[in-house]
Amino acid sequence: MQHQPTAKHTLASPQLFLYRRALHPELFALKQRRTIPHTGYEFETWLMQGGHMLRFQIKGFCASELLTAQDTGLPTSGAVATFPCVGEKDYDHPFPEARVSYGTSMQTETLSENLYNATYNELIDLAKETDALLHIWSEADGPALSMVELQRYPREIHAHAYHMSPSSGLVLRTQSIFELK
Repeated sequence: MQHQPTAKHTLASPQLFLYRRALHPELFALKQRRTIPHTGYEFETWLMQGGHMLRFQIKGFCASELLTAQDTGLPTSGAVATFPCVGEKDYDHPFPEARVSYGTSMQTETLSENLYNATYNELIDLAKETDALLHIWSEADGPALSMVELQRYPREIHAHAYHMSPSSGLVLRTQSIFELK
């Protein structure tokens, strides 16, 4: 767990990108990074302030999910889908040539101060219990966090991500699944 000093970062206009390729870490301000080798595939997670990247690789195939509010310097080659992280969305994409499927579900909520603080504390406890990647920082309106929790299975991996900004009580939740078919 890392705690950073006050920052002026908020979750203004985050977007989710799906790529059919790996991304380069030098394009992003990484706070934590974890690689999980698994029988048959490799999975890597990057945690950024207010965002994350998930990379699923098997044999010669690679797919990456990027959630970021960054609006410049992002790669365009290999992009499969892009959409804003507003409201509730579900998205599925098959990669038949690699026998891989990808799916994500996202939800944004605006919470009252009390609910925001309770959710923040629950997520910190969950991160400790599950050894999730967690980055905490302070904004002018209070504490903020980004977290990714991973669940591994023989033929799939689930990534639950949470990004919280106190300026509007915003909580952005995603659940993404990469599955071998």
